[in-house]
Amino acid sequence: MSAADTILERYQAVMFPAAVPYHGDAPVVVDRAQDQYVWDIEGNRYLDFFGGVLTVSVGHCNAEVTERTIEQLKKVQHTSTIYINEIMVQVAEKVAELAPGRLQKCYFTSTGTEANETAIMAARMYTGNPTVITLRHAYSGRSMTAMSLTAHGAWRLGGVIDPYIRHVRNPYTFRAPAGLTPEQVVDLCVQDLEETLATVTDGKIAAFMAEPIQGVGGFIVPPADYFQRVAPIVRAAGGVFIADEVQTGWGRTGDKWFGIEHWGVEPDIMTFAKGMANGSPIGCTITTPEIADAVKGLTFATFGGNPVTMATALATIEYIEKHDLKGNAAVQGAHLRSKLEELQAEFPFIGEVRGMGLMQALEFVHPETNDPDAARTNAFLNAAKSRGLLLGKGGLYGNVVRISPHLNTTAEDINAACEIIAAALGDVRG
Repeated sequence: MSAADTILERYQAVMFPAAVPYHGDAPVVVDRAQDQYVWDIEGNRYLDFFGGVLTVSVGHCNAEVTERTIEQLKKVQHTSTIYINEIMVQVAEKVAELAPGRLQKCYFTSTGTEANETAIMAARMYTGNPTVITLRHAYSGRSMTAMSLTAHGAWRLGGVIDPYIRHVRNPYTFRAPAGLTPEQVVDLCVQDLEETLATVTDGKIAAFMAEPIQGVGGFIVPPADYFQRVAPIVRAAGGVFIADEVQTGWGRTGDKWFGIEHWGVEPDIMTFAKGMANGSPIGCTITTPEIADAVKGLTFATFGGNPVTMATALATIEYIEKHDLKGNAAVQGAHLRSKLEELQAEFPFIGEVRGMGLMQALEFVHPETNDPDAARTNAFLNAAKSRGLLLGKGGLYGNVVRISPHLNTTAEDINAACEIIAAALGDVRG
């Protein structure tokens, strides 16, 4: 039995079976990582183009970020939020500086789930309304509220669902009714939102929450005017607009710090996690002063704002800023997109190429019917892995390949990844 098989057997004996790793019976057992590469316990090297689900934003064990993390570890590791540490204040100041509009007050936690919970709590306390509207195909985390917000049946566990959360049609143009233009898809979504407000609410809501680009949903990008059409309706119903930037934030979409900035809408609350600290556990909720002030009572996060994570987050943000990785994401994202579109022309089972910046996706379909092809998607991910490339998947039907290299990726890495993608596509052509 190989070392990987031995660890897998031990893993299965002590871990929840619901935590299913990629690649079936031959998952990657990671030994070490550096920059764009991951090595497994057998010594095989992989080019990582998923980054721990869009979390390793500036490369594994980034030397500059790691050094600053170590410096903080040697100084003080933990205080909880019952004490103040300056590095937490520095991160909050930096987030407030970069965030759009009047967003100013931060609350730090350890995960995107907690960040989204905080956002919902604040919206309800500020508005006095309980109802929250979000989108089908959304993913918001793994707490009970977050799973209630989530609109993927497989990710909604435990049977306890928040009765005040409503889901409306998402602007998924590829899976919209046949023949509709993007503009007509937006009209349909707006109509569904207005009908939902009129039929299953009292006309007043706490919030509308959306990912600028749906992550687990399969990197679904809305048409250009979607958020501009939706935001006034939300505010007329007394609600606030929450932008879930857990996957889209911190330069991932190219040119902008945050995904929602591409749509010209200022949110009332934003949430972050993942790439904000390059793999260190973090959650952040930022909102306007009046919404933050509405959160009355006592609350604290044991690990939220801890000095080590804060040092890592500040180092990551400053690294992105210093090296203009927002710009690099736009340039290299365009390069990646052009390569993927060339492959789409060659392989008819690629139904759509979509995304923004270094957040690109391939949706696999049965060419004859356009139905989702999850089996080929899984086979493709395994073929890419066997050739030395790690990719992700998503979509309601598990048929979307998610591609998200670190933000300081190069044209050489893009070319190398696309050569493997082309070969793996050939492997599953059938």
